[in-house]
Amino acid sequence: MPVGILRVGGHTPAEVVSNERIAEWSGTTPDWIAERTGIHERRYADPGTTTSDLAAHAVRQIFAEAPDAPQRIGGIIVATCTPDVPQPATAAVLQQKLGLRDVLAFDINAVCSGFLYGLTLADGLLGRSAQQDQLLLVGADKFSTIMDRGDRRTVSLFGDGAGAVLLGRVPDGYGLLGSRLVSNGELHHYVGVEAGGTRTPLDEAARAAGDHLLRMDGRAVKDYAVTTMRKLVEQVLDDTGLSVDDIDRFVFHQANTRLLESFAADLGIDPARVPLTAPRLGNTAAGSIPLTLRATADERPLRRGEHLLFAAVGGGMTAAATVLRWY
Repeated sequence: MPVGILRVGGHTPAEVVSNERIAEWSGTTPDWIAERTGIHERRYADPGTTTSDLAAHAVRQIFAEAPDAPQRIGGIIVATCTPDVPQPATAAVLQQKLGLRDVLAFDINAVCSGFLYGLTLADGLLGRSAQQDQLLLVGADKFSTIMDRGDRRTVSLFGDGAGAVLLGRVPDGYGLLGSRLVSNGELHHYVGVEAGGTRTPLDEAARAAGDHLLRMDGRAVKDYAVTTMRKLVEQVLDDTGLSVDDIDRFVFHQANTRLLESFAADLGIDPARVPLTAPRLGNTAAGSIPLTLRATADERPLRRGEHLLFAAVGGGMTAAATVLRWY
């Protein structure tokens, strides 16, 4: 049987970080941020909050709405590039916080494409294993911990948050219809955090150089995002025999509002079919697609048979596009 999304949960921290605060940190103006990014505010978690805490809040929203879900879950996949610790997996920590026992739990890191990479992996696990009945897929990131507050090009974009989906089998004709994933490792230098791995230790010298913070070639990332997302969107539509007009909602990774507006216009997509959370949440990395899915469902409940197209671009460089028919 096909695999579909059964429930969606989301969580963002309470603290609102306005463009005025970002402007103070980075020496720019609120108008510059709003004009260039279309982002007006974002959320930051407090220093004591971990990525797994954000994830647990998102999952508990699902549990509150589906109390029988914990008994049927056979595994947890967490998409994140800001894990609690280098090891063990944040998914294992989340498993303990949720009180789930004897289930698989692992992380994936495809940066902002991670949620869609996880969706394709989960589809394979559920479709080929008798052990798993339902799976939790969580996208969660705490980018506030890796922000250079003096760099207006990055600090203006990112916020903290987590989104979660409960995945399970659905009737034929529904669920995931097609998926395209790609990585272009020769471009890995476009965006990343240099220190903290085996190549560059996170020592005093690295901190003094700012190598523990996010660096991004914004122009190169934008060019890659526009061309690669378009290619994957066209490919997955062709794979599924659908057209742009057949898609009811385009749930894109919320890289920034201006990029999404331009991308939708280029493809001839009605803006009403492109829900946005970037203006108030910023770029929540792996959490942005499930958070946006929850937001659009809250605003206008999803109807059985709706076609959804998800697409994302992340560091690596990575990209993904997926089509799903809602059940």
